Amino acid sequence: MAEIGQLRGRRSETALTGGSAGPTILGMAPARAFENRRSRLHGLARDLPSGPGVYLMQDAAGVVVYVGKASSLRDRVSSYFLPSADLGPRKQPMLEVIESFECIESAAEWEALLAEARLIKDLRPKFNVLLTDGKSYPYLAVTVRDDFPGVHVTRDPADPRYRGARVFGPFTSGRDIREAVDVMQRIFRFRTCFLDITEGDPANARFRPCLLHAIDQCTAPCADRVTREAYAADIDRLLRFIGSKRASVIRDLKAQMEEAAAGRRYEQAAVLRDQLRAIERLGDRAATQAEAKAWQPEVTVFATDPSAALRSLQRTLALEGPCRCVEAIDIAHLAGGETVGSKVCFLDGRPFKEQYRRYRIQTAGNDDYASIKEVVARRYADAGAGIERFPDVILIDGGQAQLAAALEVLATFPHQPPIVISLAKREELIWIQDRDAPIRLGRHNPGLRLCQAVRDEAHRFAQSYHHLLRRKRLFDD
Repeated sequence: MAEIGQLRGRRSETALTGGSAGPTILGMAPARAFENRRSRLHGLARDLPSGPGVYLMQDAAGVVVYVGKASSLRDRVSSYFLPSADLGPRKQPMLEVIESFECIESAAEWEALLAEARLIKDLRPKFNVLLTDGKSYPYLAVTVRDDFPGVHVTRDPADPRYRGARVFGPFTSGRDIREAVDVMQRIFRFRTCFLDITEGDPANARFRPCLLHAIDQCTAPCADRVTREAYAADIDRLLRFIGSKRASVIRDLKAQMEEAAAGRRYEQAAVLRDQLRAIERLGDRAATQAEAKAWQPEVTVFATDPSAALRSLQRTLALEGPCRCVEAIDIAHLAGGETVGSKVCFLDGRPFKEQYRRYRIQTAGNDDYASIKEVVARRYADAGAGIERFPDVILIDGGQAQLAAALEVLATFPHQPPIVISLAKREELIWIQDRDAPIRLGRHNPGLRLCQAVRDEAHRFAQSYHHLLRRKRLFDD
């Protein structure tokens, strides 16, 4: 990806331009002149590369009037000059003034996204909706003043939490920038939480890191799993990478990897090697998608689109932050015999089986409510004491009474979870803490279907443990 200084004020070596259309021939109808220009630009667009990149539409004076990104430059740019092109009331007049275009190729779609945002911010093209529609667009903030900087997507960079942060943007798509952050997090393993982490804090040694550390997407500075210097080096590489210095980052990684190997620091060399390979594979979209699922190879897809289901659930529950980790609790017994509890965990809409837990109920007998209290107390004691993080959503299998039982225990903790809900069978109503009435969603709502999948998985896991104990008792007798 080119430097911003290179992206502005000159033509890229890979740019293809249509040039000026020249003066209109005397007597030629305006419609005929427009058709000739459209046909000429369409022909030039069909010769563009098929990979991702950024395109800049220019008027007769060479002024950029629109900047856009594309997964395929050839298909996207040529679509503007089809006879049937309909860009809507705001952008349709742009076709009357476009005389040429310029394209800058990118190694990957997310790089095109970053380049597009910087160019829009710098050039302020008249036809970019970003400048006129008054919407709040997402930014990327890196809290460089912290001992261990966090990386956050925000629509309010003026928030006091981001004072002194390095801010990139605005970006035109919240979904795209979050996907870009997800890719970069797998490489540079930065934190995305808002925990107040101070170097040398004795509490760090007792803190239990979240699931992002378990799937190797965070180095867990919250639990003293990485030094401040090592974490700062990853953040420095991230900032240079975002700032278009990809080749420089690759060179530095290779040199540091070779130095670590020569010094027999093989674990450090392996980490640098993995970062280097991940960067080099960014251009391969299929490899990137496969890598995203590598941490849970036996995944069963419960939702057609897990990301869409999580976004739907986030809207339903009115959560301020992203909804990534959902845990569910269920109880199983037969006439009070062999009562067990289960806790399952879904991360990014998929089951994360390393965090599944089974509980043999010790005090409650056949009392479902008391059993829920016991499991909640045992599972979330550390989170309630501030030793680890709560999941984004806790889901209890049952209705309002089961939810109340869980909340009764959680209320005794110094720290509270973001939200606790329950999902009742039959009518499939979602009960939410501090609300008197449940939420009824359509049966095809993706958020509801995700909750059903998590609830059903907790039920299956509890039942399997219950049956195992029953068989063991029968054979022992």
